[in-house]
Amino acid sequence: MSFPSDLEIAKKAKLIPLKDIASQMGIAEDHLEYYGKHVAKISLEAIDALKNRPKAKYVVVTAVTPTPLGEGKTTTTVGLGQSFKHIGSSATIAIRQPSMGPTFGIKGGAAGGGYSQVVPMETFNMHLTGDMHAVTAANNMLAAMIDNHLQQGNKLGIDPQSITWKRVLDINDRALRNIVIGLGSKDDGIPRQTGFDITPASEVMAVLALSTSLKDMRQKLGRIVIGQNYAKEPVTAEMLSAGGAMAAIMREAIKPNLMQTLENTPAVVHAGPFGNIAHGNSSIIADHLAIHSSEFLITEAGFGADMGAERFFNIKSRYSGLKPNAAVVVATVRALKAHSGRFKIVPGKPLHEDLLKENPDDVFAGADNLKKQIENVRIHGVSPVVAINAFPTDFKSEHDAIKEIAASMGAKAAVSYHFVKGGIGAAELAEAVKEAATEGSSYAPLYPDSMGLKEKIETVAKKVYGADGVDFDAKASSQLKAYEKQGFGHLPVCIAKTHLSISSDPSLKGAPKGWRLPVREAKVSAGAGFVYLISGDMRTMPGLGSNPAANTIDLDENGEIIGLF
Repeated sequence: MSFPSDLEIAKKAKLIPLKDIASQMGIAEDHLEYYGKHVAKISLEAIDALKNRPKAKYVVVTAVTPTPLGEGKTTTTVGLGQSFKHIGSSATIAIRQPSMGPTFGIKGGAAGGGYSQVVPMETFNMHLTGDMHAVTAANNMLAAMIDNHLQQGNKLGIDPQSITWKRVLDINDRALRNIVIGLGSKDDGIPRQTGFDITPASEVMAVLALSTSLKDMRQKLGRIVIGQNYAKEPVTAEMLSAGGAMAAIMREAIKPNLMQTLENTPAVVHAGPFGNIAHGNSSIIADHLAIHSSEFLITEAGFGADMGAERFFNIKSRYSGLKPNAAVVVATVRALKAHSGRFKIVPGKPLHEDLLKENPDDVFAGADNLKKQIENVRIHGVSPVVAINAFPTDFKSEHDAIKEIAASMGAKAAVSYHFVKGGIGAAELAEAVKEAATEGSSYAPLYPDSMGLKEKIETVAKKVYGADGVDFDAKASSQLKAYEKQGFGHLPVCIAKTHLSISSDPSLKGAPKGWRLPVREAKVSAGAGFVYLISGDMRTMPGLGSNPAANTIDLDENGEIIGLF
């Protein structure tokens, strides 16, 4: 008998009223704004109402460098959240909202999987409460006001060649990466070359994720830099009188979304910045709410510990003021075998048959990646726990190999069967996380605000990525120098690089040495509060593959969604 699909499992979920989920968290029903039966927004007043409750142990879930198929980080987050009630504790999870680009593309959704899912998963993966569309509209409102300003005489003296602000769309569409706008008559705008990014790559999304209040979001939106004037001075959304309209569009989106897991564990879903081209974490507001809602708050950071976790520690935690107590590093047998360099994993194609054979030596051959990601957690003063996300094709000897690798780094490891068993399958992991979280954390960011931008980049490159140094293109050096002169030197850095390697080269597995990080371009995300560096060829608008998920998604005769994972 084949294992049921995620959608089949989700449709059989026994959901309880959201008011009961909120009650578990100490949230009064008056603070819920319902979107149908099984989703609600939580008013921001709930944060203040909960502030005198005990503070939860704060746990971030990260991972080894993933294969192109992903290693089940969200599934582990959900399964771990569900598992705490099985060991006599309570937990809340806080995760990102998925983009519909990957949902209809090849990556799939972000509700978890198997018996560790947030439900209803169809609602979760499609639209939810419209936050993605609000981000899209606010972003494009600013874009429209930029072009209107040029059309109406350009009183600010904006240099059209300096404009970095693009339009966005929450769909994978490579044809929109580079376009020319303003074609036609003189009433159709000023012609210039621009393009589209995918919505999660918008700075508005990063602003949503990093805001601490409605007022803070309004101020951040006004600080967004869209380009320069002819005097090389930054031009902001506030100077274009666009910040207020953007905030009005985002007024409802700033409220976190409340859902539940298959086992009725509270799930706070909010914001969705990408993990390779943005900072890859759910919102600060969600965490400020959920930190007082249970004994443990489990959140997730995108991709490997060199990516989302590094930004969690150095960007999100810097602004939230919340100190993590422990970090879970998700590892799989197949990922470590892939990091041996002996196998190639390609999305949409069957796994190599030798990858599925019992061979702990292949696991040990890929150990360096796990060791480096454990180290990347530790250098921020946080205790790591390795979660072995078990697959049916694994062997005990291979799990033992991962445990031995973790032990060599002084880290606890636990095998977790949350995908096939739900929360009870992650009980061993929950015990290990509970122990690590009570040991005491000495969390600290990797670098101070006062450090120069180039020095911050070099610190991340050397200490987190293991690079020998950084090679700055002349363009990037000039931009960084200008940003420091303009007063942005105190901001943390967000390095956009491949997620498929700790290095900047996706073909390099394990923990590469003897390489240098190339930085070809720098952009200031002044609203969100970081400087964004581009290393290598990073796509901010994905394309669809030859066989996208959109091919199989449809409605049945009853209007129910089918073909979704």
